Amino acid sequence: MTAVDTTSRPAETSGLPTLRGTTAPPLGRLVGVELRKLRDTRAGAWLLVTIAAVVVAMIAAGTAWGVNSSASLGSFVSVQAMPMQLLLPMVAVLGITGEWSQRGALTTFALVPRRGRVVAAKALAVLLVTLAATALSVAVAAVGVLVGGAVHDVPVAWDLTADQAARALLINVLSVAVGFALGVLIRSSAPALVAYLGFVLVLPMLSGIAASYLAWWAQHGAWLDLSTTLQMLAAPQVTGETWAQLGTSTLLWVGVPLAVGLRGLLRTEIR
Repeated sequence: MTAVDTTSRPAETSGLPTLRGTTAPPLGRLVGVELRKLRDTRAGAWLLVTIAAVVVAMIAAGTAWGVNSSASLGSFVSVQAMPMQLLLPMVAVLGITGEWSQRGALTTFALVPRRGRVVAAKALAVLLVTLAATALSVAVAAVGVLVGGAVHDVPVAWDLTADQAARALLINVLSVAVGFALGVLIRSSAPALVAYLGFVLVLPMLSGIAASYLAWWAQHGAWLDLSTTLQMLAAPQVTGETWAQLGTSTLLWVGVPLAVGLRGLLRTEIR
C-alpha cells in the first residue's frame, strides 16, 4: 500500500484571497480593483464623465467671457473650484456606499475578510482620483489661459503660485475626505449624498445666519465649521490661526464620523 504524503505544501494560490486567515492580496492590487469599480459602475462612470465635462465647460466659459486685461491662470483655476468641491466628494460617497447599496459587501468581505484593508484601498483609490482630477483641471485651465490670451489678444499671467496650488489641492482632498467619512458612517448612497450636499450647500448658509445673530459664533464658528474654514483656506493669505481652525474643524467633520463609521463597519454583520 502506498503511503499518502500528508505534509504541507505551499499553496499555489499564494497571495490570493480565499478563506479567513490566508494571505491577503497586496494593497496595490486592492487599490486597482477599487479604481476599476469606480470606473466600471454606471453611476461612478457617469459622475467621472460629468466632472470632466463640467471642468471643460467652466474653463471654456471663462475663456469666452472671463478674460479682461489679462488671461490669469489663478482666475481660471478658481472658476472650477466650486464644481470640483461639489462633485468629487460624490465619487467618494459612491465608492464606499456602493458595496452596501448594490449588495456587494458580502462578496467583497468574503474574498478579503480584513475589512480595514478594503476601506484603506477605497480611500487610496479615491485619493488617486482626486489627485488626477485636480491635475487635469489645472492642465485644462492652462490651455484655457493660452486660448483666452490668443483670442482676446491680452497678456498671459501664470500667477498660480505653488502655495496656492497646494492649498487648492488640499481643499479638494478635505472635501473628498468629508464625503468619504459620511459614506463610511451612513453606508447608503442616497442618504450619504444628501448629507454631503447639506454640508456643502446648507451648512454655509446656516453658519452665515448664525454669525449674523450670535456674536460668539461669528468669532469662534470657524473652529467648528469646516465649510467656513475651507473658504478661508482659499484666501490669498492664510494665518496660523486659520490652520489651527482647519485642524479642529477637520477633526470634527472628518475624524469623528470616520471613527464612528469604521467602528460600526468593522463590527456589523454583513448580510
